[in-house]
Amino acid sequence: RRELSFRLQDPVTSTAAEFKPNNAYGLGLGLALFDIGLEFVFPMPQMQEKEALYGNTRATDLQLNILSRRWGGDVVYQRYKGYYLSNPDPPLQPGVPYPQRADIVTENLGINGIYSFNSKRFSLRSSYTFADRQLKSSGSFVVGGSFNLFEIDGDSAITNPFKPTQSFTSLDFRTYALAPGYAHNFIVRKKFFISLLLAVGPAVQDFRFRDTSNVLHKDTRVNSYVDFRAAIGYSTDRFFTGITFSSQSRQVIFEDIRFSSVTSTGRILFGWRFPEKGFLTRSVWDLLPPWGKKSADAD
Repeated sequence: RRELSFRLQDPVTSTAAEFKPNNAYGLGLGLALFDIGLEFVFPMPQMQEKEALYGNTRATDLQLNILSRRWGGDVVYQRYKGYYLSNPDPPLQPGVPYPQRADIVTENLGINGIYSFNSKRFSLRSSYTFADRQLKSSGSFVVGGSFNLFEIDGDSAITNPFKPTQSFTSLDFRTYALAPGYAHNFIVRKKFFISLLLAVGPAVQDFRFRDTSNVLHKDTRVNSYVDFRAAIGYSTDRFFTGITFSSQSRQVIFEDIRFSSVTSTGRILFGWRFPEKGFLTRSVWDLLPPWGKKSADAD
């Protein structure tokens, strides 16, 4: 399940209104061949009772990922229309619809990358794509980078219901982030594993927002960027299964509002590794020019 959510928070009291989409879960198949991963995911039908409670979200979510033992990267495009307030106060009784904003539209375009400094003992892809199998516990310092363009708009003012003075009609910002961190794979009996990655760093943001008086404001500030990934599972020479979660969050502060956007992906996987023989042992990296093979060979 992929999700693009956002939060309006009071910087002083930390009281936050969290808005989430009611997008469908996906079911699909994946294939890793020649060190390239392909995944085909199709949305599952939503129950009418769920739409009555949380509203309807129209979502476009496209992602291209590549992940080796040393480095990884992805390109993401998301467009969501339709959100609901997930934490109303007081809490709702069972069966009561959540406050909904069918008019709110968000767009997110991002390019993210991450690099591991200990690829000989630590594998990024062993816990997230299962293309490798790590046999001993080990970790690595990592560094992540991100360029992101986010936009949000609505037919009426986007308001924090816990503090109505925190309102705006549109917002867009560009984020340039660099985040150092650490990742570790904990291996138990060579088959069970727990993987954690956390990278936190500064983010330079150019942003514009339009207030409720239709006045456009522009500013540039330094805020924060967080990349978090976790996985738990079971992996043998042939069979593997696991649960993976990744999240990238960015926040921008303007006037008395702390606005955060969060892109997250949760996956449950079951898979099988086939023996690599003949042409199956080839890699896409074999097509690289000689100057590009050195770093690829380390993977």
